[in-house]
Amino acid sequence: MLTALQGLPLSGVDTFDADPVTIVAPEELGGLANRMQQVINRPTEWLGLGPVELTPLTLVLVPDVAGFTSWARGRVPRWGAGLTLPARRLIVIRANAGNPLQTLRHELAHLAFHTAIRVRVPLWFSEGYATLAAGEQGRLNLLQLNLAVALGRVPSLQALDGALRGSVADAGPAYALAGAAVADIAARHPSGSLEPLLIRLRHGEGFDQALLASTGLQMPDFDEAWRQSMRHRYNLGVWLMAGGAWIVVLIVLAVLAGQRRRRDVPRRAALDVGWTLPEVAESAISDDDDSMTTPSSDVDCLDHSRSGC
Repeated sequence: MLTALQGLPLSGVDTFDADPVTIVAPEELGGLANRMQQVINRPTEWLGLGPVELTPLTLVLVPDVAGFTSWARGRVPRWGAGLTLPARRLIVIRANAGNPLQTLRHELAHLAFHTAIRVRVPLWFSEGYATLAAGEQGRLNLLQLNLAVALGRVPSLQALDGALRGSVADAGPAYALAGAAVADIAARHPSGSLEPLLIRLRHGEGFDQALLASTGLQMPDFDEAWRQSMRHRYNLGVWLMAGGAWIVVLIVLAVLAGQRRRRDVPRRAALDVGWTLPEVAESAISDDDDSMTTPSSDVDCLDHSRSGC
């Protein structure tokens, strides 16, 4: 069962063999590995594809970024949380990145897609499909609060490919935008479904031809039409209603507080005027010191007051 792992690191891990699923993980992650096995074994109807046989499958669960990097070998960025190698029937999940069970569902969606469909598709479509098929609605909802999108700065689909493999800051919105682009393809078909496009891809039709047949748009035209629909759907008004108004309020309050502090500077300076202490004669200071000194006998009496002194 470990033939899929030839040439990949296996030191310091245990193997949980549950044919036809093999899970490779540190012993301390055994509980999480068992929960992941349940997710894998759960019957699933994949978006537009129906049931897809995912086994045999090897799942590698690593604890941190160092373990993930040793398995990924540069295929995905270091900040990545999951990796799927369909040809090897291999999925790698980083346990300390986000929700590992949600990451697993995303990677299983990749495996289902590339098991059923063998033609090449753009990266944005592959990631967008996995986002939708894994039910990652939270990512799509975050678009409502993305100020760049609200201001109309929607990248082209080609630029989206770069953002998906760019910095971690760019990747979050990029995954959501990819999911929105795939959903837009489905919405443009009379059935409102992604299935017609996926059927063509399963039959070996090229992506651009399948897109034209499903949406009536060539790739460049779809790109522009999708960007326009995004600007219409996620505008500044939506951003404000989704919670951006609170951000505006906080910024305004911070600005007003700063202005108030600046206006109060002369007032505070004026309050300090005229508060200089008058000079006191040295002899007066000595007399005052003497008058404030408690006689030693009085001190003793205070110290022993409970003894009746």
